[in-house]
Parts: sequence; structure tokens; C-alpha cells
Amino acid sequence: MTQLHNAFTLFLSLLVEAFPFLLLGVSLSSALLLFIDEGKLIASVPKNPLLGAIAGSCIGFLFPVCECGNVPVARRFLLQGLPNSAAIGFLLAAPTINPIVIWSTWVAFRGQPEIVFYRILFSLIIAIAIGWIFSVQKDPRPMLQPLLAKRITLLSRQPRFARSRQQEPNLKESMLLQSGTFLLGSSNGPMRLDEMSAGTLSLTSNRSSVMRERLKLFLENVTQELRELGGMLILGSAIAACLQVFVPREIVLSLGQGTISSILAMMLLAAIVSICSTVDAFFALSFASTFTTSSLLAFLVFGPMIDIKAVGLMLSIFQPRMIVYLFALAAQLTFILALFHSYFL
Repeated sequence: MTQLHNAFTLFLSLLVEAFPFLLLGVSLSSALLLFIDEGKLIASVPKNPLLGAIAGSCIGFLFPVCECGNVPVARRFLLQGLPNSAAIGFLLAAPTINPIVIWSTWVAFRGQPEIVFYRILFSLIIAIAIGWIFSVQKDPRPMLQPLLAKRITLLSRQPRFARSRQQEPNLKESMLLQSGTFLLGSSNGPMRLDEMSAGTLSLTSNRSSVMRERLKLFLENVTQELRELGGMLILGSAIAACLQVFVPREIVLSLGQGTISSILAMMLLAAIVSICSTVDAFFALSFASTFTTSSLLAFLVFGPMIDIKAVGLMLSIFQPRMIVYLFALAAQLTFILALFHSYFL
């Protein structure tokens, strides 16, 4: 009973400390995705592979989506003609390189600000490197599922501006796909939950009516994301509490103190738990006393990039071999950088 009480206390402390950041991240993500014009943003991204990868990796500052929402947004970027390097850079970096995640990491590791710095640095290095590698594939269609590749082919045959700016666009088509609110539809593409229930929104000439529709969509997105991400936060907090209390401390210490074993253990844990990047710093903080700093960095860098719970969504967009390459490259680079940190920093 004492162990159970301790686990419940730790679970509640993790939940109470992390939930405000989850709420803030969901609210800001929904607001920005509703009101930012992605067309102008895409037009400003450099075509050079390296510069495009750098720009795409930094777009997360404007679109603070977690790993539950980066795949649909990257899909939208690819359909709009964003270079592969920029789209892949965004896919990998956005869950970490955004103000909400940076702030939550600083709050969790206030006594170790170097963790915040190296998390940003390592995430950028990995995202830029992998984005640059995938820039070798100029045409994104071989990486995508057939239906998406066919859609890109059809869009490429139309004049770029004739299809989007001749008249007031449909609200659903003019904004980026929202984060965290997708199921796999029968067409093998992401389907919005609110689209299934509310249908397609259309703009009217009355501006106040448009704003009411936007506000309604904003509230629906916040509610849906909190329902999905909140469940993952509860699950992740429960796992962290149980591991800390019920797993024999000798086992944890034997894994946590070894240079290589601690890094591999935390990378594996990051992939299995797949907790939202907005609050994963608080999860990692619960292991700070038993695991090395390098292994905590491996968890904080690798987890947002490789989200097991989003594999179904990724498979609806990318070819399986593309996901395998992505996972393998991210794992190798994360391990190398964490090992470098352990020995030289």
C-alpha cells in the first residue's frame, strides 16, 4: 500500500505540473494553424536543399505542433510544393523546436539549462541532416502513398495561383491540416474528426459569421486535441510513476549508470511511451536521479521524432520504406550525438 500511495502521489505531481503546458500548447497550435497563411510561408522557403532543411526545421517556431500533428502538416506542405528537405526537416524538428516545448523543458530542468540548449541543438542537427539527405530525392511522389502521389501529379498540372487565389478559398483548403485530430479514413488519407461530424465549412460574405465559424473550429480542435493528448499524458505519467516505484531500483541503476546502456534504454523507452513533446520533459525529469544526462537528452531528442502511436498516420501518407529509413537515421544520429555528449561535453 505504501508503494501504491507513492506511485499515485508521483503520478499526480507529474500530471499537475505538465497539464498547463499541454493546454497552452494545444491552444496556441490551434490558433496559429487557423490564422497563418501557409501559402506565403511556403513561397518564402529557400529552394536550396541545405537552406531549405534549415528553414523547414525552424518553422516549428511558427507552428507549435507536437508529434501528434507534425505528420499531417508535413503532408500539407508536400502537397503545396514545399521542397522535400524543408518538409522532412519540419517533420522531425517541429515537435521540439517550438516555444512551448522549449519553455516546458526549461521549467522542468531549471537547474540544468544545458539540457535545454543541447536538446535544441541536437534536434536541429538531426532534422537538418536527414532533411538534406532526403533532398537527393527531388520528386516526393516515390516516398508517398499512391493516392497522395496521384494528387500531387494532378495539382502540378494546374497553374499554381489559379487554383487558390482567383476567388475566396474554402476555409478547409486554405489552412494547414490541424494537429492531433486525425483518423485513418477509407481513402487511406487522414480524415478530420470534425469534418466527419460537421461537414465542410464555407466562407460567407459576412465577416462576423466567418469569425464565429473560425472560433467554433478553434474550440473543436482544442477539445479534440486535449481528449487525445490528455489521454497520452495520463498514460505516460502513470508509466513513469510505476517504473519509478515498482521496478527494483537495482535494475534501474544498472541500466541508468552505464554510458551506452542508459542511452539505449532511454531511447527505447521514448519510442514505447511516445508521450507528447509538450510535457515529455517532466517525464524525463523523474529519471534524472538514476540516469545519465546524456541518456535524458537521448530521450528528449529521439522521442518527439519517433512516435509509435503516429505510425498508423505516417503509413497513410508515406511508403513503409520511407518510415524505416527515417527511423533508422534518427536513431543512429541520436545515439551518436548522445554518446558524443557523454564523452566530450
